[in-house]
Amino acid sequence: MKIFTIGFTKKPAREFFDKLRRPGLLRLIDVRLNNVSQLAGFTKRDDLFFFCETILSVGYLRLPELAPTQTMLDAYKKNHGDWLNYEAAFLGLMAERKVEDTLAHEVMDGGCLLCSEPTAENCHRRLVAEYLLRKWGDVEIEHIL
Repeated sequence: MKIFTIGFTKKPAREFFDKLRRPGLLRLIDVRLNNVSQLAGFTKRDDLFFFCETILSVGYLRLPELAPTQTMLDAYKKNHGDWLNYEAAFLGLMAERKVEDTLAHEVMDGGCLLCSEPTAENCHRRLVAEYLLRKWGDVEIEHIL
C-alpha cells in the first residue's frame, strides 16, 4: 500500500497540481480541520473537488477523523505550542479514534493526505501516515514536496 502526502502552502496552483501527477495516486484525502477558509485559496473544499476531477481525474475525499481538534490546533499554532507536545496529543487522538480499525485499506491505498503545511516535517499528515505504517505495517509513504 502506498500513501502520499502533500501541503499546499507556498505552492502556486500549477505547481501543486503538477506535483500530484504521480503514478498510483488515486485520490486526494483532505485531512484539514478547516477546508473552506479564504486562506485555503484554490484548495477550498468545493474547488478542490472540482479540480481533482477535472485536472487530475482523481477522487477527492474529506476525512475529518484524521484532523486534529480545534483545541489541539490552537494550542500549537495560535499559542506557539511545542511540537513534541502536539505530536503526542495528536497520536493519542488517533489511538483514541482507532483510525487503524475504521479506515478502509482500499481508501488509503493510492491516497494523498492533504494539509496546509509546506513540508511534512511538522505536520499532522506525516503523523497520520506514520501511525498507519506502525499499525498496518504494509505502508510505503511518499511525501510530495
